[in-house]
Amino acid sequence: MSDGVEPMPDDVETKLYFSRNPNPRLGVAVARHLGARLTFEFAAPFAPGQAERFRPLNPNLSLPILVWPGGSLWEADAIACRLSRDMGSDFWRTNDDEPEMIRWLSWGKENFMRACDMVHFERGTKQRYHIGPIDHQVVKEGLKLFHTTAAILETALAGRQWLVGDEVSYADFRMATFLPFNDVAGLPLGDYRLVDRWYRRLEAIDAWRDPFEGLDAPRLPPVPGRVEPHEAAPRL
Repeated sequence: MSDGVEPMPDDVETKLYFSRNPNPRLGVAVARHLGARLTFEFAAPFAPGQAERFRPLNPNLSLPILVWPGGSLWEADAIACRLSRDMGSDFWRTNDDEPEMIRWLSWGKENFMRACDMVHFERGTKQRYHIGPIDHQVVKEGLKLFHTTAAILETALAGRQWLVGDEVSYADFRMATFLPFNDVAGLPLGDYRLVDRWYRRLEAIDAWRDPFEGLDAPRLPPVPGRVEPHEAAPRL
């Protein structure tokens, strides 16, 4: 498994292993937004008989995983950086805006995204996979952190459309990782007008709104008693 980060030659066959869960969804959205030259393959590394296939590519067995002959790269942020570099895009900022982008990635992971993840895990993930009942204390703590951090984002978005500069960047995609699943999480996004408008702008980007269009991507297990718009079957 190569740790090199040289730009990928155009003729190298590259593949992105993904699922419909939040971080793999992010990876697919980034790749499609950039128009990356790769193929997509649905994967389930934790399924019976799959671990040994995927462990050499990612010892954590988590998705997404970017692979090419002789190498692989895991973690959504690293993959976004690599694909943006390969495509010659400033979606992953490399100019004077890069420190600001990194600031939002770092802050988001431990603050806004953490809050979203706490609530989504209890109301969504645990129910999909029958892990256990909702821990309402965790939900309460997650909602408290959500309100604290959403207020910070609300202030940051005053007078601007995106978190970094005048165009969408990876900071926006990353910050919104869990929001496509808010029909299950039920986070009060509408309480924050500017944050809500920012997310609506993201939803207007095809690659973000429906990254799995045309892909063989089995739907997530349903949350009992819930009809999820982002998982609804297409109209015939």
